Amino acid sequence: MISNNNMVNKQGIFQGVNQTMTIASLAMVSAFVLFSVLQIDLANTVYNGVKQWITSNFGWYYIAAVAVIFVFSVWVTFSKFGSIRLGKDTDRPEFNNFTWFAMLFSAAVGTGLMFWSIAEPLTYIQGNPFADMANVQANTAEAAQIGMRITIFHWGLNAWSVYVLVGLILAYFAYRKGLPLTIRSALYPILGERIYGPIGHAVDLLAIFSTLFGTATTLGLGVSQMNAGLNYLFGIEINSVNQLILIVVVGSIATFSAVSGLQKGIKFLSQWNVRISSILFAFFLIAGPTAYLFGSFFTNLGDYLNNFVAMSVWVDTNPESQWQGWWTIFYWAWWLSWGPYVGIFIARISKGRTIRELMLGGILSSTLGAFTWITIMGGTANYVELYGAGGLTEVVNENLTMVLYSTIEALNVHWLTWPMAALATLMIISWFVTSADSATLVICTILSMGGNHPPIRMRVVWGAGLGVVAGILLMAGGLQGLQAASIAAALPFSMVLIVMGYCLMKDLYSGTEYQESPTPLVKEETQTLKPASALSK
Repeated sequence: MISNNNMVNKQGIFQGVNQTMTIASLAMVSAFVLFSVLQIDLANTVYNGVKQWITSNFGWYYIAAVAVIFVFSVWVTFSKFGSIRLGKDTDRPEFNNFTWFAMLFSAAVGTGLMFWSIAEPLTYIQGNPFADMANVQANTAEAAQIGMRITIFHWGLNAWSVYVLVGLILAYFAYRKGLPLTIRSALYPILGERIYGPIGHAVDLLAIFSTLFGTATTLGLGVSQMNAGLNYLFGIEINSVNQLILIVVVGSIATFSAVSGLQKGIKFLSQWNVRISSILFAFFLIAGPTAYLFGSFFTNLGDYLNNFVAMSVWVDTNPESQWQGWWTIFYWAWWLSWGPYVGIFIARISKGRTIRELMLGGILSSTLGAFTWITIMGGTANYVELYGAGGLTEVVNENLTMVLYSTIEALNVHWLTWPMAALATLMIISWFVTSADSATLVICTILSMGGNHPPIRMRVVWGAGLGVVAGILLMAGGLQGLQAASIAAALPFSMVLIVMGYCLMKDLYSGTEYQESPTPLVKEETQTLKPASALSK
């Protein structure tokens, strides 16, 4: 029997999770998949129409929202509240700095940087509005520099502030106030116990929608690049059947990792990701244009910071131009749509840190990591295109998934080409598995009302569900629709996030004191929820 005082089942097939939320989320996912498969043409028309409508009418809003989120993040970091600990005053971080960063970066990035760190700069070098405004010709050194600036901007401070701010807000209300680790808890200052009703369910369902579909879309993109890597290495044909096999294999590994839990599977894979990535970066630095890359590091840093404010508030007023909708607005919507998933995961691994430690460490270290990655790999590709054999822009225009391997080949270290291509493919698999198992854990955390150890059977169900969704939509040609759905989900969540920021500020200024031994709302042993009135205001 489920009541407001007992939000998760104690027995039966829904033991350990909220029955209403679980049934509703499964129904939502099933309806979306069935519609996408049974009405392929109509579904794609609807999804792309929604995407086009949002980017055309709300482009300015996405630019403004992300800029406001960054400014708010700076304020909360350096405010008088920065020393507040996310937990009891005696709590300390569960993970050391290296492990914490590795898990944060792995969950948030996935295969995104593997896919775009080379492809994006090589796309921009061929033309973009910023180059046009500066009267810079395409395929020149100046165009390459502007392309690096834009790429770093899309993966920089603004973007990471979205993830880390969500993580901060959720960690604050979960570990400082004793509320469940779910999105709904951040609305407690204005909704009170109503967060356990329909409004709270709707907010958490939106988070599940964004998490599942955003990750499934990335899986679709990731297996395409994996398939390209296996084609390069072993001549395996690039087709949908092989991509389905890859989804099954990668999905199974991710599910096993999620079942193993945070301390084993996810922690191990995250540390592994950073270490093997360092080997590939070292190869690019040593075998590639070493002096050029070191010089680019400082040039890119100064260029990015010098243009940061102008790029953050720029809105393309040309109604005929679609560039900003294709790129910046898409990126901002993409980061926002992943906000619930990555935010919950960041909160889960950040208990015991102070507000300032989480914000500075999360935003600056992640931005630096993405900045270094893009400079090394994108910078190498630019050098090859401008001063080497060239031909990489043609590869990008023909097949984005192959440009990573073409860049490795262009370095002409013949005896290392195949091993490095194999390592790159392993990285793609490993980075994505970490994102997929993290997403599975987050969905189950929401359904268990913030439990740190969601039921294993639910991790298996949702891990398999993630692969099934990606596989069905890949076969149905619906990945573009899935991507559009994730972008659409970012619109309401961006509004929820703004309200969450207000709730955080309201609670911080209310002067509510943390009690030394608050009554937890979620008990790990029974997974039962105590009345919200147990929370001291």
